[in-house]
Amino acid sequence: MDFGAILDKWEKKTPLNAVYYKEIEESGEKDVLGERRRRLIRKKPDAYIDLHGLTSDEAWRALEIFFEDSRNKGHEKVQIIHGKGNHLSNGNEGTLLFLTRRFIEYCSFAGESGKNAARDGGSGATWVILKN
Repeated sequence: MDFGAILDKWEKKTPLNAVYYKEIEESGEKDVLGERRRRLIRKKPDAYIDLHGLTSDEAWRALEIFFEDSRNKGHEKVQIIHGKGNHLSNGNEGTLLFLTRRFIEYCSFAGESGKNAARDGGSGATWVILKN
């Protein structure tokens, strides 16, 4: 049985699920959520933090304070400048980049994230959409 057939069978067994999605489509909520996401991805960040020169422990603590402060101020999108990690002699990923990714996974109100366009820092910076 292919995955599509499994989903069809599941939806037939759970009519509440189908009703829920139909209500969302009729209310237009799905489009509102999609538009909010697109708007936030295009939006410039409300706040920035630069981790250059910090140790891993200092950077982690700075991120905790920065994210908590940003959430309290009602920011929707923030940017973390961590550098590209180009100065490593062994070719491993940059320490601050790795730490940033770990922190985003750890933080309960960090939502979608991504890299900037080259003109805005490229792979040396990561934007994060904060959850409500």
